Amino acid sequence: MADSKSGYELGEVVIAEDAIEKRVAELGSEITTDYRDSAPLLVGVLKGAMIFMSDLIRELDFPLEIDMMAISSYGSSTSTSGVVRILKDLDTDLTGRHVLIVEDIVDSGLTLSYLTRNLLSRNPASLEVCALIVKDGKSRHIDMIKYIGFHIPPSFVVGYGLDIGERFRNLRQIYNYSGVTEH
Repeated sequence: MADSKSGYELGEVVIAEDAIEKRVAELGSEITTDYRDSAPLLVGVLKGAMIFMSDLIRELDFPLEIDMMAISSYGSSTSTSGVVRILKDLDTDLTGRHVLIVEDIVDSGLTLSYLTRNLLSRNPASLEVCALIVKDGKSRHIDMIKYIGFHIPPSFVVGYGLDIGERFRNLRQIYNYSGVTEH
């Protein structure tokens, strides 16, 4: 699938819209069971997790609060820089709170490892992770993820919040990213 205006080429669908909808509903049910009496704080990791988190919170059947963080280890590249930076911190005090991190994708696990260490230092009552996607064979920190939507092969993907250079977040499916077409 080519985006003629941008020159980007999308590959095959990796996760279809109906599969995403079904799995988000299942995750919502699991999380509702686990957090029904906890009134957790859901921490979304911007910008990629915002669409997933929006759909997920509508599936949760308990009182909750949300906050957002922006963290970067990619910049505009398709591979991690190895340096994690907090671009926007939380507005909420985590002390004594049950916290659920909502991530779009876990690649190497570097960003997630940094984030969990950082948030644990703020003394939450509990800290768990929900990731829409985990790349197989690349993540060294998969054991810290309690809720996983999908496992995919290690390729660069876009859609449903995931981007390349801020493009394609609005797609309803997740596609392999094939690169830039010749003009």
